[in-house]
Amino acid sequence: MPIPMDYQHASEEFERFLRLVVERSGLTTRNQAYTTAQSVLLTFRRRLEMRDAIRFAGVLPPVLRAIFVADWDTQEEPRAFSSHAALIEEVRSLRRDHNFSPDSAIADVAFALRACVDGAEFDRLLATLPPGAADFWRD
Repeated sequence: MPIPMDYQHASEEFERFLRLVVERSGLTTRNQAYTTAQSVLLTFRRRLEMRDAIRFAGVLPPVLRAIFVADWDTQEEPRAFSSHAALIEEVRSLRRDHNFSPDSAIADVAFALRACVDGAEFDRLLATLPPGAADFWRD
């Protein structure tokens, strides 16, 4: 069997995703976009039970899937979805001195992510996750 296309082109797709984050957010570098995207993904992951997080990871492109599951403390209890301000503060808490995530970071990453996944599959999955999950990914 040949290597699946999403694996063959994983780096290109990830670079496209980062470009979309930069363009949408007004950030200036791919490093800033990476930190923003990583922190948004981790903020979301902290609100899911492991079973749901694994299902969510399954709809992500390969590099984003790897970022989503990397360094996971699987013993951490899921957190509740909270106010936008609290979620953005959590996004900004990752590498605080090097994190330039704007107030729109979650929406910016959601926009870029939606451009890189099967939208119908993504929405079907979000509808099965806890309340607050679909709202988190609105762009």
